[in-house]
Amino acid sequence: MKYSGFAYIYTIGCQMNVYDSGKLAAILSSAGFEKTDDIKKADVIVCNTCSIRHKAEEKAFSFLGRLAKLKKNKPDLISVMAGCVAQQEGKKAFERVPYLDIVLGTQAFSRFGQHIDAIKSGKQKLTDTAESSMIYEGMPDIPDIKDTPDIKDTKGVEESQISKFVTIMQGCENFCTYCVVPYVRGRERSRKARNIIEEITKIAESGIKEITLLGQNVNSYGENEGQISFPQLLKKINDIEGIQRIRFATSHPKDLSMELIGAIRDLDKVCNHLHLPVQSGSDHILKKMNRGYTRKTYLQRICDLKEQCPEIALSTDIIVGFPSETQADFDDTMNLMREIEFDSVFAFSYSDRSSAPAAKFSDQIDEKIKRERLNELLELQETLTHKKNKNLIGKTIPVLVEGKSTKKREGFDFSDSNLEQMFGRTPSNKIVHFPSEHAKIGDVVEIKIENAYPHSLWGHPCGV
Repeated sequence: MKYSGFAYIYTIGCQMNVYDSGKLAAILSSAGFEKTDDIKKADVIVCNTCSIRHKAEEKAFSFLGRLAKLKKNKPDLISVMAGCVAQQEGKKAFERVPYLDIVLGTQAFSRFGQHIDAIKSGKQKLTDTAESSMIYEGMPDIPDIKDTPDIKDTKGVEESQISKFVTIMQGCENFCTYCVVPYVRGRERSRKARNIIEEITKIAESGIKEITLLGQNVNSYGENEGQISFPQLLKKINDIEGIQRIRFATSHPKDLSMELIGAIRDLDKVCNHLHLPVQSGSDHILKKMNRGYTRKTYLQRICDLKEQCPEIALSTDIIVGFPSETQADFDDTMNLMREIEFDSVFAFSYSDRSSAPAAKFSDQIDEKIKRERLNELLELQETLTHKKNKNLIGKTIPVLVEGKSTKKREGFDFSDSNLEQMFGRTPSNKIVHFPSEHAKIGDVVEIKIENAYPHSLWGHPCGV
C-alpha cells in the first residue's frame, strides 16, 4: 500500500549494514515515505543494528530507548529494530524496548513492506527472524545517493558521492569462535551474478565511479550455488562501462586463491589493495579462534600476493586479549606486524558475545592488560603506516576525487579564492589532500606526493 509521511533510519556497524539500510530506505520510499534527517518529524524510525561487539549492541538499545518520548507524543509512530541485534534477540527485544513495533531480522528485509502494512492495519509487536535462502530478490533498487539514509554510527565506512557498496553475498560458514555472524546472518548465500551485474550497471549509469563488493567472505562467492567464482565475477564487473575502481571486503585468508591474486594483478579496475584479516600472529590463538590457517600459511599467502602484486597495499583486522592470550602470543602478533608491515590495521580488544563459543572459554584476559596491549599495537601500527606513507613521497599517483577537504596544511597559500583544497583516495585506499582550481568530485587527478602524515598524504596535481 501507499502511505504518506517521513522515514528516519539510524545505521550502526559495518559496510553491509550501510547497504542494507539503503535497501530498507528503498522499501520505505516505494511505500510513500520520504527521507527525513529530523527524527521528530518521522512517522517511521528504523534502527539498523550491529552485534559484532557489545558496545555496538548497547548503542542500538540506547538509541531505541530515546524513542519512548517520541512514541508517547506520536502514538502512530512505527518503531523498528532491524539487523543483527534483531536477529539475535527476536521477541526478547520487546522486553527491553516494549514500545517497539517491528523486530526485523537480517533475512527478513524483503518482507519489510508487508510488515509495515500489517502494523498500519492494527497488528502489534511483530517479529520476523525466519530464515531465507533469498538475498534482496524482489526488493526495489536503492535510491540515488542523495536520497539514502544518513549514516550515523559506522566509524568511517560511509559511502561518498562517487562510491557505492554492493552486497554480493551474505552469511558465513567458518564459525570463528569469537564471531556471531553465522548466528545472526545465517549460512552463506550468494546473489545471482546477473542481478549483481545489473545493479552495478545502473549504479554506473547514475555517475558512480567506484564500487565496493561486500560479503562476510567474498572469496567463497558462488560456491554453495554452483555459480561463477569470485574472480570470474570481478572480470564481468571490470567490463562495466563507467566504473573506474573496484574494491571488495572481506577476504578470508584460507580461501585466498592464486586465481584471485591473478585477478588483482590483471584486472585494471580492481584496486591494488587487499583487506586480509589475520586476527592474531600466534598459532595457539589462531587454533582457538578456529581460523583454519596457521601463521606460516598466512605468511605464505602474503608472499604469493607480493610476488604477483609487488605494490599491493595490505590492511588487516587484529583482536588482542583473546582468552588465554599470553605475552608470548601477543609478541607473535607484534612480530608478524613488523614482518608484513601492513598499511593499516583495524584492531580491537576481545569482548564476549553471548552466542559465540569463546564466551565460554576460561582464561579470560584482564581488561587492563587488553587495553595496554591494544595501545602498544596501535602505537606500532601508527609508526608503520607513517613509514609506508613516507615511502610514497616523490611518487605520482592517480587520485579519485571525493570532495572538498577541511584539513588545511601549513605552508600552502589558500588566499586565492579560486583555489580549493580537495581530497580523494589512491587505488591503495590512502587519503590524499591537494589544492586545485578545477578538480571536481569524480575526477581522477594525477598527484605528486610531497608530504606524508600518519593518516594521510599531501601533494600537488601534476602540471600545476
